[in-house]
Amino acid sequence: MKSYARPPLWFLTASLIALGTAGCGRAEQPAATAPAVAVKPAEGHYALTGEVVSVDAAKKTVRVRHDEIKGYMPAMTMDFIVSPGDAAVVKAGLRIRAEMIPSKEGDFRLEKIWPDDRSANAAIAAGMRGLREDTHARGNGAYREIGEAMPDFTLYDQEGRVIPSGRFRGKTVMMNFIFSRCPVATMCPASTVKMMTAQKLAKQAGVANLELVSITLDPAYDTPGVLKEYASARGIDTANFSFLTGPESAIRDLLAQFGVIAEFEGDLLKHTLTTLLIGPNGKIIHRADGSAWEPADFVAKMKQ
Repeated sequence: MKSYARPPLWFLTASLIALGTAGCGRAEQPAATAPAVAVKPAEGHYALTGEVVSVDAAKKTVRVRHDEIKGYMPAMTMDFIVSPGDAAVVKAGLRIRAEMIPSKEGDFRLEKIWPDDRSANAAIAAGMRGLREDTHARGNGAYREIGEAMPDFTLYDQEGRVIPSGRFRGKTVMMNFIFSRCPVATMCPASTVKMMTAQKLAKQAGVANLELVSITLDPAYDTPGVLKEYASARGIDTANFSFLTGPESAIRDLLAQFGVIAEFEGDLLKHTLTTLLIGPNGKIIHRADGSAWEPADFVAKMKQ
């Protein structure tokens, strides 16, 4: 077992099973709330809801007309500092929920920003319930074998858009599971590089109607803005490469149905690597567990 220090988080890595499992840390456990992904605000953090009035991407600030923050602040319109990813995702008129963090300097920062649109919430909640019911109904047979159809789901992408799995019907889908804070070079970072390589090789080979999808293992942290920044920092072409996140319940059900292990034990995230290829008919046609797979092999199967 190796340990990784990255203040304020401690990341731990372990080789758990032959599939290539690793462990990485997080600061807090997600609360079981629905339909939104949420965490209990840390001390000095305040839950905020409101509507975005304007965005200044250059200054990395957003102006929000927020609701009353009970016990702290009345409803008002004010500016907040945000990350580059959040500044790129939020738009004027969007309702959001977030954590507000006051600083000693007197300014305020927003983190863990999620869309709070009523119709989007309803779609995400409906997708979560449907997936939960499907997983429960399948029982011990929740795991989907090669030849079976992928489950229906509805999640947010790195732009904050609601993405139903039906969007991918009629397309070849290459899918994996990662999380943005993974520091182990041979795990999530390597998987993302291989996905990028497969994207490039598939384009060179003339593979049509290909979608690449990375689903987070850590939805409490990986908001749309965080995933947007993750993709931007790596220069990823997101024209046909989506990074998805959503309610923890939905993510857990997808992991169960795709046979991916991802469990937090305290600050330790134990997870396996799985990469899948799904045909235009929605059925799983190939999977690779662990990190010992080649992008060229996936591209060859796309062309069959």
